[in-house]
Amino acid sequence: MKILVSKNITLDLFCKNPIKILKEFDNKAIAVLQNDTTIFYAINPDFLKKIFDIEYNSVYTHSEKENINKKFSMHPKWTPDKDFIRQAALWGIILDKEVLESELACFISYWQAEGCFFYHIQWQQKLARSLQKSRSLTDQFSKKRRDITYIPTPDQTIPSGFRGK
Repeated sequence: MKILVSKNITLDLFCKNPIKILKEFDNKAIAVLQNDTTIFYAINPDFLKKIFDIEYNSVYTHSEKENINKKFSMHPKWTPDKDFIRQAALWGIILDKEVLESELACFISYWQAEGCFFYHIQWQQKLARSLQKSRSLTDQFSKKRRDITYIPTPDQTIPSGFRGK
């Protein structure tokens, strides 16, 4: 989602009184700059809620909004949201590629058998953690493993200039 910035302000000025600046630009986004480079954006909590409400209303259909606040058991037609990768990043789980059909099918079949009931967002979080774990295990096994049966032989050569007994 793109957010238009209403005001640019220097980091020094922002740090002197951030609360006052956020109140002054109540429903606007502020770009905080250092050396003419944006280092972060600042908005107040009310404005953030409005942004999320707008996104929520544009992403979900009416029937999805009704079902999103109900717990349900996993079913074969369940899919994560279109912005699942971005949401996972917000939860601290960085996924470098989209969910594969095989990964989703595996996840769904496991949780269908469990018969648990969760909210849609909880199912997505479970999927994100599952992908993080399974992909890290796959990465570990794909790397060359050290042979634990290998016994090294010591080097028998004497370095030049060494005066040992």
